[in-house]
Amino acid sequence: MKNFVSRAGLTASVALGTLMVSFPAFAAEEITTENPYGLKAALEQGGPIAQGTFAILVLMSLTSWYVIFTKWWDQRKLLIESKELDKKFWSAPSLKDGAAKLDKNSAFRQIVDDGLRAADHHEGRLTDSIDKNEWVTMSMARSTHAINTRLQGGLAWLASVGSTSPFVGLFGTVVGIYRALINIGVAGQASIDKVAGPVGEALIMTALGLAVAVPAVLGYNWLIRRNKDVQDRLNNFSADVHGYMMSGARVARTGVAPAATVAPKA
Repeated sequence: MKNFVSRAGLTASVALGTLMVSFPAFAAEEITTENPYGLKAALEQGGPIAQGTFAILVLMSLTSWYVIFTKWWDQRKLLIESKELDKKFWSAPSLKDGAAKLDKNSAFRQIVDDGLRAADHHEGRLTDSIDKNEWVTMSMARSTHAINTRLQGGLAWLASVGSTSPFVGLFGTVVGIYRALINIGVAGQASIDKVAGPVGEALIMTALGLAVAVPAVLGYNWLIRRNKDVQDRLNNFSADVHGYMMSGARVARTGVAPAATVAPKA
């Protein structure tokens, strides 16, 4: 009886040890097995069409994020500069000195420089018949319009990406469903192993199209709203500078308390 118990215990120990040794190998093999219906498999099975569609969507996503970041950076820079105008520009003894305190590439400095340049060069054969006030107004309006145009650059691309990327993904969806139907026709039956790959490819392309479109649309609307704020600040600054050049004093806007600082002299 004792021998039987000893042999049973030995057998159980060997079996348990064998199971413990083989389990990690089995688990590792299971973990390292690639998903046959994942993105990599879908691109390999889809061929050039799926790979080309994926590349287009990735390119559209990267460029849209680049536009969003660069436009946000430009807007941030202008908003920071606009908050420092009273401290840097309007506290200066003259418009030229105030402009010199601003960054060389500042949009606000460009407006002041163009206004001063227009006032200095008003007397000429082509501008004799134009009133100085009108001439300076036109010059500063052109300067402000040029800055606003630069701010709008790239937003049309965001709108295009937001409106077209779902259809690019839909193209990949249609191709994936078409491949699934071909597999069903060849096999003669709709078995899951024949349609899982192409249908998975179709769903992945749909998801990618939406993943590209949603940030582009949200970024476009967000940047448009911020652009309006920046443009209002540029237009108000241009009007203040123009008003001072014509009247010798900074004109307070309606509903805005007059600045405590004395406006610079021309």
